[in-house]
Amino acid sequence: MLSRLSEWFWQERLWFPEGLGWADLEDRDGRIYAKASDLWAALPIALVFLIVRQVFERTVATPLASLLGVKETKRFQVPHNPILESYYCDTNKHPSQISIVSLSKRTGFSERQVQRWFRRRRNQDRPSLLKKFREASWRFTFYLLAFIAGLAALVDKPWLYDLKAMWEGFPVLTLLPSQYWYYMIELGFYSSLLFSVASDVKRKDFKEQIVHHVATILLISFSWCVNYIRAGTLIMLVHDSSDYLLESAKMFNYAGWRNACNYIFIVFAAVFIVTRLFIFPFRILYCTWVYPVTVYEPFFGYYFFNGLLMVLQCLHIFWAILIIRIAVRFLSNNEKVDDERSDKEETDESDDEDEEKEEKSVAKNGPVQNGHTVHNNNHSKKE
Repeated sequence: MLSRLSEWFWQERLWFPEGLGWADLEDRDGRIYAKASDLWAALPIALVFLIVRQVFERTVATPLASLLGVKETKRFQVPHNPILESYYCDTNKHPSQISIVSLSKRTGFSERQVQRWFRRRRNQDRPSLLKKFREASWRFTFYLLAFIAGLAALVDKPWLYDLKAMWEGFPVLTLLPSQYWYYMIELGFYSSLLFSVASDVKRKDFKEQIVHHVATILLISFSWCVNYIRAGTLIMLVHDSSDYLLESAKMFNYAGWRNACNYIFIVFAAVFIVTRLFIFPFRILYCTWVYPVTVYEPFFGYYFFNGLLMVLQCLHIFWAILIIRIAVRFLSNNEKVDDERSDKEETDESDDEDEEKEEKSVAKNGPVQNGHTVHNNNHSKKE
């Protein structure tokens, strides 16, 4: 059964234009071609990335965070309550009003105390500023180095300037060492992101990020197998060109450097819109979707490859809307740039600070009703 499935999966009519096949990509006369088996090299590279990341975050990112002044906000620790903890872990982290009333009766807490307990409990699970800074600094470092390396690998290639040149001689295109390492390192990095997604900071676009990582891994792997490598290197370069700017803006945001964060974000927004909404769809997608049909008849691989590119383009539009919304708010009102995708419960700590002030006020002045101090008038009368 497996042999039949493998035979069907690798049949030439799915992967190549008519008249071409795997025999055309066999090494000969000193010329080396990409092979599907090469992709296994990405797994140990992904493992190396996971190890290097741990070392980097401890030895580079943490001292850098201290140097830039990343400060942690005080977190309130909730007292252990088995009833509330069980509800929090097993039922819902955001109880409804009806549930709050029920939990209040079961625990003997007031409704306000139950709400406060859940709010502080959620805050305990929020990632710290240091964790977010270290994650952003790791991604910034990779994306910057990957962009520089990709640019160095492509700067002397004709298809960087004339995109139609990527199809000259297809699919019999010799594999260059720079292409091999560019592909394996990018594939290894995105695989490592998929492996570490459970422990990374979860944002509002968590599902979109998973889709992006899976689509990217499939795109890189498929383009390697059918020798769409020239197109693949251009796509990776376009994506790396703006990602490092976003991560650097996050780093300054976590460090409290508001002006640096704001202006880097505006530069990132401009680069993102130009590369993802103009260059990617109107230049690269044109040369993978429209132009190839003038060279060969469409086949399954052609539709599959461009389908994955369309998934990426949909994600580009989704993120562009968020980015433009933030940029317009900053430019029109000079507000602080806040990531629309930032992790949930972002406002809980401010509520806790208000409550802390209120508690101090109560301790100092006594109970308060409707903004006025309540005085104790129940003095015992002398007989």
